Amino acid sequence: MTITLWHFLAVAAALFGIGLVGFLTRRNLITMFLCAEMMLQGVAINFVAFARYHANLHGQVFVLFILAVAACEAGIALALFLNLYRRRRSLDTSDWQELRETGVPAATDDDPLPRPPADPMPVLTPAGARPAPTAEEAARV
Repeated sequence: MTITLWHFLAVAAALFGIGLVGFLTRRNLITMFLCAEMMLQGVAINFVAFARYHANLHGQVFVLFILAVAACEAGIALALFLNLYRRRRSLDTSDWQELRETGVPAATDDDPLPRPPADPMPVLTPAGARPAPTAEEAARV
């Protein structure tokens, strides 16, 4: 059995569709970013499939540029996510309503999800310092 253009297009459409559904239904910024990357990979498969079908390398070259831009985008997105999380301790998109343009009304959810409990950030012991023993450890000694 040979793999035809339609096989590539089916896989690419599935990737793009799953990414689109995930992007539209999720509210976590990291999940939305990963779904957008999945859609981008579906488009890249289309470029490679059509380049193979037409027996030229233009699609592969274009995919190399897409991958380079996606790598740069991932680094910038990670820096933004870290900065946003440090400010609000949340990556929920509804927490960032004040970043919209002036004069644009705030988007509201019909049935908002309950807020997760705020967990304090873990505190690591300084390097070289021995942590204080717990009650169980003290009783064993």
